[in-house]
Amino acid sequence: MKVLDVLGVRVEMPTNQPIVLLRERDGDRYLPIWIGAAEATAIAYAQQGVVPPRPLTHDLLRNVIDELGHTLTRVRIVALKDGVFHAMLDLDGGAEAGGTDIESRSSDAIALALRAGAEIVADEGLLEEAGVEMAESEDDEVEKFKEFLDQVSADDFDTEAES
Repeated sequence: MKVLDVLGVRVEMPTNQPIVLLRERDGDRYLPIWIGAAEATAIAYAQQGVVPPRPLTHDLLRNVIDELGHTLTRVRIVALKDGVFHAMLDLDGGAEAGGTDIESRSSDAIALALRAGAEIVADEGLLEEAGVEMAESEDDEVEKFKEFLDQVSADDFDTEAES
């Protein structure tokens, strides 16, 4: 199993479909997962530390798990079937450790993992199948280009000579 970090939620253009972007912690592969708008908001809130005045669904589930004396120890992204990612919640170490495994949508599992501080992992085979590889140097170039675009204006490209 490879540990994944949540880089954030992006919106794919032109469809305006939210994507949560995961990155292999010790590698160059990214795992983009298309998700719903509500789940995108839940993931973004968790990453930004936003605490709503009343618990949202993922906060409620984390509270229920905690109050029942259990711990979400890990989220596993386990399969890609018909273009849909599937996940498992490992409570108290998962079934292998005497705990419980619960099937979940990947987006809900990620939102819950962020709230519970649980590790997110994926199998090597799944990363080979669905991961997108990007070399570190390419990533740096993309970031530099984004910074450039943030600072440039149309006036910078005015090529007409002044009379």
